[in-house]
Amino acid sequence: MKKLVILTHPNIDTSIVNKAWKTMLEKNAHTFVVHALYKVYPNLKFDIAREQEVLEAFDEIIFQFPIHWYGTPFALKKYIDLVFAYGWAFGPGGDRLKGKKIGFAVSTGGPEESYNAPTGISVKGLLNDLHLTFEYCGCEVTHLHVFYGAMFNYKAKLLEENTERYLKTFANSN
Repeated sequence: MKKLVILTHPNIDTSIVNKAWKTMLEKNAHTFVVHALYKVYPNLKFDIAREQEVLEAFDEIIFQFPIHWYGTPFALKKYIDLVFAYGWAFGPGGDRLKGKKIGFAVSTGGPEESYNAPTGISVKGLLNDLHLTFEYCGCEVTHLHVFYGAMFNYKAKLLEENTERYLKTFANSN
């Protein structure tokens, strides 16, 4: 079954990393369906019922986005707040996401050292609220794929290798 990628990048056309990942995903359309939130909803007025139908149609969902100021892009937070509604994603009758596999593919502007001890900050830690949200909704959080240093340490060879790892990580997951 195909895997849904919720792409949330506010400037995908000027992105280096997320744009390369998106291109790779589109070349593998037999495995991945890219759903770019800013493209579908440039005004961020989500069609909640439609988005719930989209999510229900897939067993595995990958959330792809850049880390902004140690958090998710605004559109992703808004999307989850609105689409993951009481009675649909959680609460009485709210089991529509139960059993779905959730993965993350994120890029950081800063280098890997910015997300390691002694600061205590890690990408995994920054995603803890999302991890807990999905677990609360009955999902299984599976993989985390990261590209560090998109703004200051970009090297074409590193991006190519990282993009291949992204594909292998998620294309082979079940």
